[in-house]
Amino acid sequence: MKSIAALLALTVLAGCSTVPSYDTTYTAKGQSSRARFLVLHYTVANTPASIKILTEQQVSSHYLLTDEATPKIYRLVDENRAAWHAGNSSWKNFTQLNNSSIGIEIVNAGWKDTPTGRVYAPFPQSQVDALIPLVKDIVQRHGIAPENVLGHSDIAPLRKQDPGPQFPWQRLAQEGLVLWPDAVRVAAVRPAFDALLPDVGWFQRKLAMHGFGIVQSGFYDEATRTTLAAFQMKYRPLDIAGNPDAETAALLEVLTTPAGTPPPPMPVIPAQPLPQQAPAPVPPIGTPVPPSAPAPTAEPLPGALENVPPTAPVPVPVPAVPPVNTQ
Repeated sequence: MKSIAALLALTVLAGCSTVPSYDTTYTAKGQSSRARFLVLHYTVANTPASIKILTEQQVSSHYLLTDEATPKIYRLVDENRAAWHAGNSSWKNFTQLNNSSIGIEIVNAGWKDTPTGRVYAPFPQSQVDALIPLVKDIVQRHGIAPENVLGHSDIAPLRKQDPGPQFPWQRLAQEGLVLWPDAVRVAAVRPAFDALLPDVGWFQRKLAMHGFGIVQSGFYDEATRTTLAAFQMKYRPLDIAGNPDAETAALLEVLTTPAGTPPPPMPVIPAQPLPQQAPAPVPPIGTPVPPSAPAPTAEPLPGALENVPPTAPVPVPVPAVPPVNTQ
C-alpha cells in the first residue's frame, strides 16, 4: 500500500510540473516590442569592476561593452527581462524606463575634476566600432526610433551625466541611429535668435517638447541649467555650461519643429517716423509778396561743403532683450 501511495504522489507531482504545449500556428498582428528605448551609459569603472558591479549588485544592464583592444560584448540580462539601469527616469510621456528600455553599459572612466576644469575620458575608436553594430541590431529587432536612442543624461539629467560630451553621438547619427538637427536648417534659424533671444520659459517649453521631464517654472534655476547642459552634451559638446544662448535655441527649434516649417521671423524693430515740418502760414489775400531771393551761384566756394554740418541720424529704438531671471 505504501508503494502504491508513493507512486500516486509521484504521478501527481509529475503532472504538476509538466510544461504545457502551445500551438503557434497563428500570430497576432497587433503587437510590438516592449522595448521602446535604448539607453547608453558609461560605467566609471574598469572591466573587472564593471562586471562585478553589474552582476553582483542591484544595478544591471542588458549589455556590457569593454574597452579592451578588441572589445568584448557581454550579455548580462535577457532582452525580454527588465534590467535595472535607468532608475528614476522619464522621456516624453514615459516614466520609470527600466520596464521599457534596453541598457548598454560602456566601460569608460567618466570624468575627473582638474585645476583647469572637468575632463571627460574619450571612447576608443575600436570601442565605438563595436558599439555601432550592437546598437543597429537592437534598434532593428525592436523597432526603436532614432529619437528614442538616448543617454542616461537624457532620461535623468538632474542625476546623471553619462555617457558625457565625449560620446560620439554624431557618429551614431551618421549611421541613422540617433535624431540629429539638420545643419542647414540650424543656420537658417540662427540669425533670428542672435537678434533676439527667447526668454527662459521658451527654453523650458522646447526642452519638454524634445522629451526632457522639466518643470515649467519660468525661472533660470539650477534644474533648467542642468537640463540645458544635458542637451548641449549631446548636440553641442564644445560648450556645456547650460547657458540659454542663440545656438542652443536654434538647435532646439529645429529638433522640435517639423521639416518644412518656415523659420521664425526676424524681430521687427519699429522705425521712428521722421519729424514733420509744420507748413508755412499762408499770408492773407492782398498781402504784398516780398521779392525772391537771388539764385545761388553756379559754383560753390572752395571748401563750402566741408563746413556744412552732416544731417543728424534718426535714432531707431532697439528693443531691449529681457534679462534671464536668475532666481
